[in-house]
Amino acid sequence: MTAPSLHSDAPADRPSDRPVVRLLPKANARAIRHGFPWVYANELVTDRRTRGLAPGTIAELVDENRTPMGVVTVNPDSKIIARMLDSDPAAQINREWLVKHLARAQILRAQLFDEPFYRLIHAEADGLPGVIIDRFGDTCVIQPNAAWAEMMLADLASAVAEVTGCTNILKNAGGRTRSLEGLNDVNEVLLGTQPDGPVAVSMNGATYMADLATGQKTGLFFDQRPNHAFTKRLSKGARVLDVFSHVGGFGLAALAGGAEHVLAVDGSAPALELARAGADAMGVSDKFDTRQGDAFEVLADLEGQVDPFEVVVCDPPAFAPSRKALEPGLRAYERVARLAAPLVAENGILVLCSCSHAADLTQFRSACVRGIGRAGRHAALIHTGFAGPDHPLLPALAESGYLKALVFRL
Repeated sequence: MTAPSLHSDAPADRPSDRPVVRLLPKANARAIRHGFPWVYANELVTDRRTRGLAPGTIAELVDENRTPMGVVTVNPDSKIIARMLDSDPAAQINREWLVKHLARAQILRAQLFDEPFYRLIHAEADGLPGVIIDRFGDTCVIQPNAAWAEMMLADLASAVAEVTGCTNILKNAGGRTRSLEGLNDVNEVLLGTQPDGPVAVSMNGATYMADLATGQKTGLFFDQRPNHAFTKRLSKGARVLDVFSHVGGFGLAALAGGAEHVLAVDGSAPALELARAGADAMGVSDKFDTRQGDAFEVLADLEGQVDPFEVVVCDPPAFAPSRKALEPGLRAYERVARLAAPLVAENGILVLCSCSHAADLTQFRSACVRGIGRAGRHAALIHTGFAGPDHPLLPALAESGYLKALVFRL
């Protein structure tokens, strides 16, 4: 069975034409009515008809008593078999619907930021499940991480251009969950042209160079913006160590705040090249050095080889991206803290970050405190940071609150 056409130039869906999928009695229908956006495969009646739906099919969701609950997108191949699109069972999921959601998101970002550099769509929290859209001036990068968004990609790109006025719309197929949705890993230009080099992005007085073609994720991490800003305030006159620095996130912010010197450490040579380009653009390259290598090895090597730093930041990748990886992930965070703490000067600052949604704040904080203690240091937690407001948290979905930043004084 093929999915109904989702493009705006096709005849509008009639709710009566949509497939109907039904919750099992054990499913938590109340949670879905109160905003939880996902239905897992073991919560849905998966008869032959439902299993035969093409990934991305738009369907009506009903509860065990066949009471309508809203419009969902269905992917029988995914553990998350249905994602809520609209609580109105009569909603038409078309280009006009996309424009409405994008415009609502754009209004918030325009209130928050003076310059057009931000996350425009943060998936479920902005009403477009599985969709990430980051804006870089006149270019938007879309990560369609769910099958329905891949099917509607032409309409989505057109709607983004209409709402934002951006002339270049790119598709990034590097999302980790795309393979779980049965989607390809092919990047493409959807509208306009691809920038012919890194894009300069201004944040917190620093300049970052974002590679929108081959860079990590969509090219830059906007989520740490408020944590960069807090660390910047503590960095005036300081020697700063920025570990897992990517394109210089914390380090360049520290230089914008008057840091005396920054050493950026990362395993990626291209990322460090972009960090150096950012320092050049800011006119502070004489205060900025890089070191490529495994972060754990570099941290161990630096102990006893250099004077302590007034500020040390460790912002690693997700060590616990799933519940299965939670215990080894927490041990890795503890190890980072243990290796980093000896490098912090007396009364200095240690910033430890996690982007693992499987590790909640309490678990992450406990792992960090254990590591600091094993290093023989005493710590006071002076600040807890989260993702910026362009990464809104859906209260019913804990996974949307993935980012944690702990600032300790040792």
